[in-house]
Amino acid sequence: MTVKLFSPYTIKDVTLKNRIVMSPMCMYSSHNKDGHVQNWHRTHYTTRAVGQVGLIIVEATAVTAQGRISPQDLGIWGDEHVEGLQELVGLVKEHDTKIGIQLAHAGRKAELEGEIIAPSAIPFNEKSKTPKEMTKADIEETVEAFKKGAERAKKAGFDVIEIHGAHGYLIHEFLSPLSNKRTDEYGGSAENRYRILREVIDAVKTVWEGPLFVRVSANDYHEEGLTPEDYIIFANWMKEQGVDLVDVSSGAVVQARINVYPGYQVPFSETIKNGAEIDTGAVGLITSPIQAEEILQNNRADLVFLARELLRDPYWPRTAAKTLGVEIEAPVQYQRGWR
Repeated sequence: MTVKLFSPYTIKDVTLKNRIVMSPMCMYSSHNKDGHVQNWHRTHYTTRAVGQVGLIIVEATAVTAQGRISPQDLGIWGDEHVEGLQELVGLVKEHDTKIGIQLAHAGRKAELEGEIIAPSAIPFNEKSKTPKEMTKADIEETVEAFKKGAERAKKAGFDVIEIHGAHGYLIHEFLSPLSNKRTDEYGGSAENRYRILREVIDAVKTVWEGPLFVRVSANDYHEEGLTPEDYIIFANWMKEQGVDLVDVSSGAVVQARINVYPGYQVPFSETIKNGAEIDTGAVGLITSPIQAEEILQNNRADLVFLARELLRDPYWPRTAAKTLGVEIEAPVQYQRGWR
């Protein structure tokens, strides 16, 4: 039997050496609050590359200063951010690992001083700031910011771009009827609620020819919210626009009780993959090599995204290879042993 977890995966002209992806996770480590790469990022991401992850996706990186989740988030809203990101790309690629970046805007979940924006003037919860409802000019500026972010990502040398459309942040806020109460062409029907994502994808593709992912929250866990079946429709539209893979997460647009267990989001990936006939990534409490292999062998996803497990063990791919009986080459620095 071929071990699928360690089989290569090619999208456009980019080939991953295996199907293990480091999921984008906020590190809240740009302590100077200007969105620049710090030593933490250089160490954090490079360590996982040494550990033989196939693709690393850098944390949610803000396309505008106003779009940060926190003041400590990485940024890509200015040309001055490119140099640090370029260095990070080089460090990771030295170890035959591909690297992507998640372009993001926090919307109403931005924890910043000053004005925050969202599709509708509805706070996330009673403790949250009430956002300003975005004007059409605000929407146009935000779409342009995603395009500029993609241009800078290309200049920095990233292999993959992922658009963050999940976890209750701006694009998800537009997609979900729970947070989008607009009465113009950006609200109401599914087509209208999808409109900003359509515009962002189209804008990004004018400057980016490489692999393009979109992260989604496939279940709002609310009777009036979105379900995986709704995302089959969205994923079909994404596929028509040239999106290569849907990274399937869930939740966080409103507060909800979620029954969490190992692999709890994998069925959502399977539903979208089969329903829209598009490649997907599965994420969420995937911790064991056998579990990851099962997901791929049963065609429930094409890539396996690991988050907290790679925080706990940067060398998880080596553990997985040993468990699944696969030989992977050690870095040259480790090959000589004790002499």
